[in-house]
Amino acid sequence: MDSFEINKIVACILIVALVFIGLANFSEILYEVEKPEIAHYQIEGVEDSSALSSEAHAEEVAVAEVEESIIDLLAAADISKGAKVFKKCSQCHVVEKDGANKIGPALWNIVNAKVGSKDDFKYSNALASYEGTWTYDELNGFLKNPKKYIEGTKMAFAGLKKSSDRANVILYLRSFSDNPAPIE
Repeated sequence: MDSFEINKIVACILIVALVFIGLANFSEILYEVEKPEIAHYQIEGVEDSSALSSEAHAEEVAVAEVEESIIDLLAAADISKGAKVFKKCSQCHVVEKDGANKIGPALWNIVNAKVGSKDDFKYSNALASYEGTWTYDELNGFLKNPKKYIEGTKMAFAGLKKSSDRANVILYLRSFSDNPAPIE
């Protein structure tokens, strides 16, 4: 193949590329599309959440942060409901006296016990080094979101979002003791 043939092939490729690029630019000029200010669909009858005033947003946050005291919730808690909710926990924990550890430690007499204190269970470093006792407030915080409450825990449970569920479970756990901790 001589150089003249190669030049023809290269010229054809360049012309096709230029025509393709030119048509793409020409179509953009011909059919100009205006981009919306806010990148979402507007649904009629639904308020735009970004339209909330800062006052209303601050009020919503304040209401969300105000949570009832766990002691008040325990006064209205129900042990039988706690037993039902605890079924989620029973895959990894037992509550019987001298019960064998499962994936998680046995929870007999857990209320007011030192965190990470069960000798025959290997806790994560985070729980083993955590200073404190399982008070009602500690249990409430941990059961709400274990990984967030004590960062580094190996407990894979997502948590109990409803405060009434947490109170019911804590009251249920409290009942598994020879001398249940007082609610005060």
